[in-house]
Amino acid sequence: MCSATVHPPIVKTVLWRTESDTQAFARALAGSAALRNAFIELRGDLGAGKTTLVRHLLRALGVTGRVKSPTYAVVEPYELPGLAIWHFDFYRFSDPREWVDAGFRDIFASPGLKLAEWPQQTAGCLPLADLVLTLELLDDGARRVTLRAQSAAGLALSQSFIHDFDSTSGAIEKGKGVFLPQANEAQP
Repeated sequence: MCSATVHPPIVKTVLWRTESDTQAFARALAGSAALRNAFIELRGDLGAGKTTLVRHLLRALGVTGRVKSPTYAVVEPYELPGLAIWHFDFYRFSDPREWVDAGFRDIFASPGLKLAEWPQQTAGCLPLADLVLTLELLDDGARRVTLRAQSAAGLALSQSFIHDFDSTSGAIEKGKGVFLPQANEAQP
């Protein structure tokens, strides 16, 4: 019997000054091969930008037509050639048994991309996410996004947008967004 190797999470912080930064981040994420079978949790207060990020990501992956928030439907599925995508919004869940009763266990066991807003509402029913994105709306309208990679796939995703490290400023810049290294991560 094989056991899974558990690595300590890798944490990075990203600053999105504009929606264009969010869109650039989504495009970079969409280009990662690790995304095809990833589970990404999206955390943050109402209005933090979770659904906006998902819309940009789905567009970058090639989804056409209306991209709806699954707030009332709980899940919106999308099919692309060779890629199944499920966008969950567990905001209205009040009892974790709803997750089990809805049959979501089968979806999370199948191949494809799973994006979950408000995962804390499932009270631990979800599997470990590959990547946790926590969005925080700042006073100036920018978003501080904390990326927490919890698996090899999550690490690949978290590194998919980082190309050049500017050692003089201590930040990685792509577009107008700024990527701020954490004290606990090794610098290139």
